[in-house]
Amino acid sequence: MHPTFVGSGEVGDPAGWPWPRLWPDRYARAFLILTALLFVALDVLGAVLGGRTTGALGPFAGLALQLVADLSLLVVLRIPYVVVGFLTAGALADVIAPGLFVPTLVVNGSLGLLAPTGVAIFVLVQIRNRRLTWVFVAVLTLLAVRVWDPGWDTVPLGLLGTAVTALAGRHLAARRRILDDLRERAERTDREQRLLADRARAEERARLASEMHDVVTHRVTLMVLQAGALEVTGPEISTETAREAARTLRESGMVALDELRELVRVLHTPEPVGASPRVGPGGGEPDLRALVAASAAAGMAVELDGDDLPEGAVGRTAHRVVQEALTNAHKHAPGSVVRIRVRCGEDLVVSVRNSAPDAPLDGELAASGSGTGLRGLHERVSITGGTLEAGPRADGGFEVRAVLPGAR
Repeated sequence: MHPTFVGSGEVGDPAGWPWPRLWPDRYARAFLILTALLFVALDVLGAVLGGRTTGALGPFAGLALQLVADLSLLVVLRIPYVVVGFLTAGALADVIAPGLFVPTLVVNGSLGLLAPTGVAIFVLVQIRNRRLTWVFVAVLTLLAVRVWDPGWDTVPLGLLGTAVTALAGRHLAARRRILDDLRERAERTDREQRLLADRARAEERARLASEMHDVVTHRVTLMVLQAGALEVTGPEISTETAREAARTLRESGMVALDELRELVRVLHTPEPVGASPRVGPGGGEPDLRALVAASAAAGMAVELDGDDLPEGAVGRTAHRVVQEALTNAHKHAPGSVVRIRVRCGEDLVVSVRNSAPDAPLDGELAASGSGTGLRGLHERVSITGGTLEAGPRADGGFEVRAVLPGAR
């Protein structure tokens, strides 16, 4: 784990940190504290072993300078240019008056001063990638390699403590920035995938709700009407007629159960996202005559005029249109005559027209609608590229008309 020197604002700008906080995280804190303590220990050890200065400031002037340089690393993240400027001034002092701080002029004044200078440069280039930063790096590099008196010992060590550490710091900052970008991109991709999955689930729930409405509503409406007819006729109905009505009611219930089982099977079967479940009359091809027979058994006068429905999605959509129109006629136009007209040419044209109601309206049955039937039809027809028109007629009736392309 590398210490993190990058803060807020500009790349590596710690201006957003609170004043008491000198380090952006625990790794940077541990790195700087341990490094400063190590340099202090080495400098004290060197002074104890005999390293003394001979200038006017006394024998321990060099040790004092080195200790201040070491401890300045603790605030390099807060005031980086001040710290690097101080180290540059110390290096110039060692060059101008070597005996003032060290007994013998070595690289950048002393090996002890070069060590904190390298660490300060390593930190600076990560938190301040500006022109002034590289001016300091260039000046310190020139002082470290002693361009006026280069040697085999000064040049490699001077470059290692300045230019090499600067390049290493920039490499680490660039690597960290790339990793942060990749992490942010991965998180953004993950969020987008979750949003897409949520939207796909919502669309699937809406589609299945439409399927449930189409499959169940028509059959249950017929069962309610048949049961209501039995209730009204009551004692006057003959035994044979009652048996026939009960048999018809039972068959409608069995069909509704079969269609519910088919829908449950579709729900438990993995399908590609966007695939429309094939449910309905036996899960097979549509048959308008069965719809007409069921409505006639429930007491509605239904006339069918036209061609058979084609196979495939267009035929199933047309079947749904007729089914929904008959259901609405049962609910809202009792006693009316329903005329179904089907013409199959270049386009499939389906029209379901009912006359004005001719019997008392069953308020409970009429109020049982959710209003989603026609909306679902509009969506289903638009998916096939067709158009749907539904509205009242001048004679008090209602008409649903769909035009579906690609019938042939």
